[in-house]
Amino acid sequence: MKIVSWNINGIRAVHKKRALESLVKQESPDILCLQEIKASTEQIPKDMSYLSQYLSHYNPADKAGYSGVAVYCKEKPLDVDNKIGLAEFDKEGRVLKLKFKKFTLYNFYFVNGGKSKESFDLKLKAYDHLTAFLKKELDRGEKIILTGDFNVAHQEIDIARAKANEKNIGFTKEERQKITNLLEIGFVDSFRVFNKEGGHYTWWRPFANARYNNVGWRIDYVFISKNLKQNLKTAFILPNILGSDHCPVGVEI
Repeated sequence: MKIVSWNINGIRAVHKKRALESLVKQESPDILCLQEIKASTEQIPKDMSYLSQYLSHYNPADKAGYSGVAVYCKEKPLDVDNKIGLAEFDKEGRVLKLKFKKFTLYNFYFVNGGKSKESFDLKLKAYDHLTAFLKKELDRGEKIILTGDFNVAHQEIDIARAKANEKNIGFTKEERQKITNLLEIGFVDSFRVFNKEGGHYTWWRPFANARYNNVGWRIDYVFISKNLKQNLKTAFILPNILGSDHCPVGVEI
């Protein structure tokens, strides 16, 4: 099974560029997770025939043109939820939880945290809330996959200019510790199972030729619970897929 995740920075824009169509035709994922769809369900393009074989699930934000996540899957989930139980996080369309027979999938678009102190505090609070909840799930033996834009570069090898950014939102000690906490309760960074080197990024600032020069950040992940590690075949980043300031990431299990 192939799972692909992509922050598309607007589903209408990426569809118009035919970038989403190219990804689906190239990768043919069994599950496709999208972040920042920036559209209500009524605004989702109707002419996406390349997704006709998928069941669609959406969680748009209350605020128009903002945030929002979507999941397209070939297998019908047993259950779908769009909340983690934190009201200020849930209203922004930041999560979809799909329970399948063999695992539970979460698709996240985490708060950036850079707009205000309140935003940053919400980001940390959401991580703490989620980690506490997921630990209980793991303690029960649940098999879990976390995908999406986590808006944190975890290690120095996950960012092109670590020293210059160590006090910047997205690479602060507080945020990096939240990713460490997820790993410590029983998750694995799937990409790092296969690749321990730097220079692999998933987001580039949209100016100063950052993408061309590969001055980027790895902030999009697929984390899997340790009880799924034996099923992990590969994990990948697709930097040559254009259409957004992020690129897709994924796994095969």
